[in-house]
Amino acid sequence: MSATLRPREAIAALASWPDEIRLRRKDTEPWHFVNIEITRSGLDMTRDCSHNNCVVAKITDFRKLWRDGNASRRARREALLFLVHFVGDLHEPLHCADNHDRGGNNLHVAFFGEVMTLHKVWDADLLNRLGAEDALFRTLSRAITPDKRTEWSAGTIEDWAGESFRAAKDVVYGDLPDTPHGGIPQLGEAYERAADPVVEQQIEKAGVRLAAILNETP
Repeated sequence: MSATLRPREAIAALASWPDEIRLRRKDTEPWHFVNIEITRSGLDMTRDCSHNNCVVAKITDFRKLWRDGNASRRARREALLFLVHFVGDLHEPLHCADNHDRGGNNLHVAFFGEVMTLHKVWDADLLNRLGAEDALFRTLSRAITPDKRTEWSAGTIEDWAGESFRAAKDVVYGDLPDTPHGGIPQLGEAYERAADPVVEQQIEKAGVRLAAILNETP
């Protein structure tokens, strides 16, 4: 991996790069998600990933490009940065599901009294409430057993997207409280208790799967 990075570059510090460039590289915007309507039973690449222009297809594309020893160092570096970021995106449930609300971006909720989008709740605020990053990393790392590592490393990118979709269907949307038409759902401790195990396990799975991809023998 270090062969595709510049001197003194750390992959963790570059993981947000695809978000930073998406406004000036508009073609990359659809690469961060795949919209599977929650009324569906699961992912259908023909239906949900038109022209292979979604996160599932792009992980496959960049996985192949990063492993291509004949590609330029610049192309392989960019592929690595997209790959790291998109594996993370794939494990955020609202990057793999939609309820006619742009993956929760058009649905406003009150999360512990603060109005924000449902997407933001799952992208950042649930995670921020889990505690300090270093302590959380140690806790989640200890929870990954050898059996889990083996199990989670298996399967296809499509399988992994399907897991995120089911989490969105069952918990992200499924545990939203009933709200009068036009009202803002009030999310508090009950919703957080249902969501936290999903957030934690999706982070664990993303880490295991990214490591498996990056450790593949060319």
